[in-house]
Amino acid sequence: MLRVATLASGSSGNCAVVSDGRVHILIDAGISTRRIAQGLKALGTELRHVSGVLITHEHTDHVSALPVLCRQTGAALYTAEGTACELCGRWQGMVERFRVFEPGQRFELCGLEVGTFPTSHDCACPVGYWVTDGKRKVALCTDTGAATAQAREGVRGAHTLIGEFNYDPEMLRRGPYPLHLQNRIRGERGHLSNQAGGELAAWAAARGTSRVILAHLSAENNRPGLALEAARKALGGLGLGEDDVELIAAPRSEATGWFEV
Repeated sequence: MLRVATLASGSSGNCAVVSDGRVHILIDAGISTRRIAQGLKALGTELRHVSGVLITHEHTDHVSALPVLCRQTGAALYTAEGTACELCGRWQGMVERFRVFEPGQRFELCGLEVGTFPTSHDCACPVGYWVTDGKRKVALCTDTGAATAQAREGVRGAHTLIGEFNYDPEMLRRGPYPLHLQNRIRGERGHLSNQAGGELAAWAAARGTSRVILAHLSAENNRPGLALEAARKALGGLGLGEDDVELIAAPRSEATGWFEV
C-alpha cells in the first residue's frame, strides 16, 4: 500500500514522505532534521528508516536539513546534476551521497519506481517527481512558474497529486512584496498561482487523479480558503466536485497524517 504525507509545505520549509510500509522516501528536506524526525515518529516510523531523499532544487526551504540529515542517516540524495553541483559547492563532504540523473529519467529506489520531470523555476535544474509501487502513483509538482508539457506528462495518471497553489494574484498585487519580487513570483520561472494550480489539478483529474493536496501556499500572499476555492472552480468546469476529487490544503508548518495513494 503506497502512502504519502506532508511534514511541512510552504515558503518557509518543505518536506513530504512517500512509503509502501517498507521503504520510506523523503521528497525535499527543508525543515530541521529534528522536525523531520518528529513528523516521521508521529507517522509511526523513524529517521533511520529513510532510504533516500528526492531533492527538487537547491533553494533553502527545500534542502536546509541535508547536512545534519546526512550525519544522522545513511540515506542517499537523488537530484539533477546541476542541483547536486550547487549543493556540493555549498556544503563540503556530501558528494558521495548524491545519485544524479537527467530530468526525465526514471530509476529504481529500493523496489519503488521513481520518475522525474523538469519544472520551470529560477534555480539550477529544478524537477518534479512521481513514485509508484506498480499499482498506485503519487506525483509532486511544486516550485514552477508554468505547468509545462513535461510536468503534465509527469503527473498524468497520478492517483494523488501534490500540486502547487502558491499565491492569490490579488493578494500578491496588494501585498508587501516589492514589484521586482512580485514579478519574479508570477513569472515563467516563479510559482503557480491558485488559478494555474487549479488548471493543473483539473487536467490531472480528467486523467484519473482522485486526490489533490494543495501545496506550497505562501503565508503572505495566499490563504487555504482561496486556494481551495480556485481548485473547486477549476474542477467544477469539468463537472467534477469533491465527491470525485478529494481536496486537502497542506499545512505550512505541521505534518498531516498518512494519505493512502
